[in-house]
Amino acid sequence: MENEISNLQIEKKIFVIRGVQVMVDRDIAEFYGVETRILNQAVKRNTNRFPKEFMFQMNDDEFENWKSQIVISNYSRSQIATLNKESLYDENLISQTVISSSDKMGLRKKPFVFTEHGVTMLASVLKSETAVKASVQIVKAFVSMRHFVQSNSQIFAELKYIRQHQIETDVHLNESDKKIDQLFTLMDKYNVKDTQGIFFQGQIFDAYVKFESFIQSAKKEIIIIDGYVDLSVLQRLAKKQKGVNVTIYTDPKTKVSALDVQTFNAQYPTLTLNYTTKMHDRFMIIDNKVLYHIGASLKDLGKKCFAFEILDSSIIPAILQNI
Repeated sequence: MENEISNLQIEKKIFVIRGVQVMVDRDIAEFYGVETRILNQAVKRNTNRFPKEFMFQMNDDEFENWKSQIVISNYSRSQIATLNKESLYDENLISQTVISSSDKMGLRKKPFVFTEHGVTMLASVLKSETAVKASVQIVKAFVSMRHFVQSNSQIFAELKYIRQHQIETDVHLNESDKKIDQLFTLMDKYNVKDTQGIFFQGQIFDAYVKFESFIQSAKKEIIIIDGYVDLSVLQRLAKKQKGVNVTIYTDPKTKVSALDVQTFNAQYPTLTLNYTTKMHDRFMIIDNKVLYHIGASLKDLGKKCFAFEILDSSIIPAILQNI
């Protein structure tokens, strides 16, 4: 050969298939200065010298995986040596490992691949000075790559973990998107513009979706009158818009404590808890404009059949004066 092959040129052509390091026939042919056809003909004439430990042909899955896999060989020694946990998450760096489409141009059938011993045997059957010289460099590269992979096994394991984690994340995001779509479908089903409705026993999720649509419609203020408020109601109120004030009128025996109110206000200000024993029915007032009459305690929505309706807003002042 007129120009000596560099170790990097050879290392980028070494792949791992069936757990062993191999080179593809066309790449060896290029290094040996012969056509791939001539190389394979030499193998056919000397089949007894090439047992399966020396060479084999890729199957369909290996062929497809090889064309699309992320391979170690596309990293240079200096890149791997300088990798650390921060750079492992650099998408630009990881993308450098993808086999370029130009490397696969013209490849139409499953190639033969040769192990380190197969590469050496090829040089002997070709009986070419170029092949002999190249084979020495290639074998050195095989040995060097083997040591290289062993000494950096932890980094490669982390790269594999990152790829698997990315796949799992994508699956999780797809599932989350489906659930969000389902939620919005239900919220459309129970549109806040409905003036009345009924929920039957067991429709707990549907009832809470409706309740949350009332909460999220508020721009300034929510007033709830319910003698049996508990922490589940506060959890639903966390869905309110930022800056919306909440006032609750409930029985003095409520299970909501002053500490619960303080904790809620630390994240979703501002909630005021008042007590009354004058009201039997449950009401929700939104922005002092919309008055909902709700047939069940807000903590028990959907547990039994109940209905709701929008009352005339003109009676809001009378309700508030008589709490």
